[in-house]
Amino acid sequence: MLDALPHPPIHVVCDRGYVSHEFREDLWSRGSRSVIPPRRNDPEVACPGWAYRHRHLVENLWVRLKEWRAVATRYEKTAASFLSVILIAATADYIKA
Repeated sequence: MLDALPHPPIHVVCDRGYVSHEFREDLWSRGSRSVIPPRRNDPEVACPGWAYRHRHLVENLWVRLKEWRAVATRYEKTAASFLSVILIAATADYIKA
């Protein structure tokens, strides 16, 4: 998925499930900084805490979007129509807030 981006992101935020030395080195070679906290039994790795703490904002957004059944079950056949459903749900969420 990172290959499809036009420019490498500055930070890549992931859960502990994605932690591996190879993945971190791949991100570093792309010019991105990994924001992945180490597992409990791994040695400490530099991880900007402010970026990882704000990860919950994105997760909360997805929880609110999945209240829409069409988003949660992905009824739409094409990526363009699915994106339009996500945009409608995000707009409704913004108006509701």
